[in-house]
Amino acid sequence: MDHIGIPICDSARTKAFYEPLLVPLGWTCSGWRPGIFAAFKKAGAPALYFTVAQHVAQTHLAFKAPTPLQVANFHRDALEAGGTDNGSPGPRPDYGPTYYAAFVLDPDGHNVEVVVGGVSTGP
Repeated sequence: MDHIGIPICDSARTKAFYEPLLVPLGWTCSGWRPGIFAAFKKAGAPALYFTVAQHVAQTHLAFKAPTPLQVANFHRDALEAGGTDNGSPGPRPDYGPTYYAAFVLDPDGHNVEVVVGGVSTGP
């Protein structure tokens, strides 16, 4: 995969929400145009474009973290940045034996997960 696009309402709000959360996970803001998009890139990962759209359908994004502490920090920081709790940090044995994750809803209602432990064995 080369890149993925996520519909949003406000590119400035999205950049302000995601940039401080993604930097500790190795992502950088690779482009931003007010009213148009905010883009993020991490070496070896597909580019992520948040693009202003008339219709915003909620989606699920999952970012890998190297440690459970970073999962907890992401969750805490996302809540402080205006996200809504959608699952506190902790093990998710239904997803896999080493799956540890936290979930927040971003300002557009997208379900954002940060995870340690690998790919889910569930749907």
